[in-house]
Amino acid sequence: MIDMKQILLAPVLTVCISVAANAATADVAAYVNPFIGTGAIEGGLSGNNYPGATMPFGMVQLSPDTRNAPDWDCAAGYDYNDSTIYGFSHTRLSGTGASDFIDIMLLPVENPARTCSSFSHNNESAAPGYYQVLLEDDSINVELTATRRTGIHRYTYRSGTSNAAIRLDLDHSANKDSWGRRIINSQIRVTSPTTVEGYRIITGWAKLRKIYFHIEFSQPLAGWTLDNDGRTTENAAVANGTCLKALFSFGKCREVECRVAISPVSIENAKLNMQAEAANHSFDELKALARNEWNRQLGKIAIDAPEDEKEIFYTALYHTMVQPNLFSDVNGEYMAADYSTQQLSKGEEHYSTFSLWDTYRAAHPLYTIIEPRLTAQFVASMVRQYDYYGYLPVWQLWGQDNYCMIGNHAVPVIADAVLKGIDGIDKRHAYEAVKASLTTPHLNAPFDVWEKYGYMPEDLQSQSVSITLEFSYDDWCAAQLAKAMGNDSDAAAFMARSQYYRNLHDSGTGFFRSRNSNGEWIEPFDPYKYGANGGYPFTEGNAWQYYWYVPHDVDGLIALTGGKEAFCNKLDEFFTSTVTSGKKNDNASGFVGLYAHGNEPSHHVAYLYALAGQPAKTQQLIDYIKRTLYNRSSSGYAGNDDCGEMSAWYIFSALGFYPVNPASGIYIIGTPSIENAKISTGNGKAFTITVHKDGQDAIYIDKVLLNGKEIKDFQLPHKSIVEGGQLEFWLTNKPARRSKLLPLT
Repeated sequence: MIDMKQILLAPVLTVCISVAANAATADVAAYVNPFIGTGAIEGGLSGNNYPGATMPFGMVQLSPDTRNAPDWDCAAGYDYNDSTIYGFSHTRLSGTGASDFIDIMLLPVENPARTCSSFSHNNESAAPGYYQVLLEDDSINVELTATRRTGIHRYTYRSGTSNAAIRLDLDHSANKDSWGRRIINSQIRVTSPTTVEGYRIITGWAKLRKIYFHIEFSQPLAGWTLDNDGRTTENAAVANGTCLKALFSFGKCREVECRVAISPVSIENAKLNMQAEAANHSFDELKALARNEWNRQLGKIAIDAPEDEKEIFYTALYHTMVQPNLFSDVNGEYMAADYSTQQLSKGEEHYSTFSLWDTYRAAHPLYTIIEPRLTAQFVASMVRQYDYYGYLPVWQLWGQDNYCMIGNHAVPVIADAVLKGIDGIDKRHAYEAVKASLTTPHLNAPFDVWEKYGYMPEDLQSQSVSITLEFSYDDWCAAQLAKAMGNDSDAAAFMARSQYYRNLHDSGTGFFRSRNSNGEWIEPFDPYKYGANGGYPFTEGNAWQYYWYVPHDVDGLIALTGGKEAFCNKLDEFFTSTVTSGKKNDNASGFVGLYAHGNEPSHHVAYLYALAGQPAKTQQLIDYIKRTLYNRSSSGYAGNDDCGEMSAWYIFSALGFYPVNPASGIYIIGTPSIENAKISTGNGKAFTITVHKDGQDAIYIDKVLLNGKEIKDFQLPHKSIVEGGQLEFWLTNKPARRSKLLPLT
């Protein structure tokens, strides 16, 4: 077995990838360490990631559950610091701050009374599309792999066992208490000596989730027990209830394979999914197919870099491809937002799990470069929610909007995709959805109030400052899209609304502040005090952290602050202050001064120096954040990865640029940590990055060239990437003459 301590602490021993090599055949998956971000070390932070088997953007996420009821601190169901496994479930979220899914849990046992088992990292391993662990209590080796819609288990029992068995638990789920989760109904039906089918309908963070399953065993059942909330029956054909469990016995077996296909639509569709994806291949063949697909996906960005950097980089790239999730079956059916079953046109797929408050910032802009086809599918999936629900997703989970967070950041995702010319998007339908979503009042979005006051009054709408700033940005995105569609009157109206952020700027305090519906500033005001998700003007942050959230009008913000020098001085205070006031929000972590890298509102701020005439500080900070807030351990992220957003920040920043305004089509240059890179853009072209250093510690830009021409404004157009070309950095270990640096430790 592989010693995971060695994996976490030692360099990955693989052959270096040459950017000139064929990315499709290079085993870049060997650099991925799925244990990064799976658990805090010594009171540190994690990413709430999981190590189990999944396919890129797949429906199935098959992974161990180390908590009986995963909660906020273990949202993905697995914590590296735990020593007990309760089973292996087929769905989960990656890197979120709230837990849901954790569906259809299986546990192999020899002792029929056993409901969990101890395990050790010394007998645990993981790679893209594969997971393995030894369950120590019964000495059962578990191996997991996956197709897009099917989880495949291989259980090897100890030699001589006469009681190989598998537990199925339909009551096990995420965090029952906080979200009031309950099973509305569920069913287990034994349909043959080797097949079991069923479903469960559950409510929680996503209201009314329906998940259907079809299970096939490689060995015939010797007998089974169905448990309905403590009432057991032997060898019954079916059980229905709200607390269902089962024990399936196989007698004397050395090995049992178990294949579990799922569907959001029907048992029959789950069966079709299995027949299409997993019926004609062995476990080892499916494992190899998963590895090949991950190599194809990860190979879209090939880099030369030190071994440690490759491990962090490719694990981050892997995490950006775990979600969103496929939400349609092989026959093209999916569950719409009104719970009806709908049929896709040939060649289309439907996706869900859109953590948009997070992923619009960097993950979706990354997809526009390396996943243009999927980007079109993502946009179409969001627009389908508008068709059946009336407006675009805020935070969509299993096809349902859970309304988590604020703003409507499907808008910048759609605007960005359309403005970048992504093929396969119905532009007029997409704009219709954008306009309706920014004019139809709904939860946390009273647009009648927005239009009446020109800001969100705190006495009428909680989280008013954050919502004002974020809706101003969404309106700017809508204005650009309206202009591109030739709708000048809409463009002018949305552009005017994009300036509403100014109505909450208080020149006296130098911050954005809350007003009431009478226009009065709300007292007392403390720029260091944190809000959470309601009851305060700021969302998961404070006035300092939200001051910089004007990504669509940085020049306007600079002017409000008093010019570039005053702006940079305020940034200096932000990144060096040690002042605190009251309890910090749990989502604020990974601090550099008041900057909180562990939560997304801060992610673009270090790049603002480059737009204000002090690029050396951007370069200093980006290097510092990469070095100190990312690592190769289980606590490798400075906060929740949030469906790959923390990882996407790293991918862009390691390549040397970042989308400060995600829908602008412009990236701001920072400083790269790779040596060379080749980005395959999905249109048959490639963008290469070459880095020249005058020393190992060189991080400051002496000059940067795009296709041989010097970039002096530190702005890189998206068009220059997707059309193919070359970006060259010349780095030195000293900043430009007269550049001031921050006192970072």
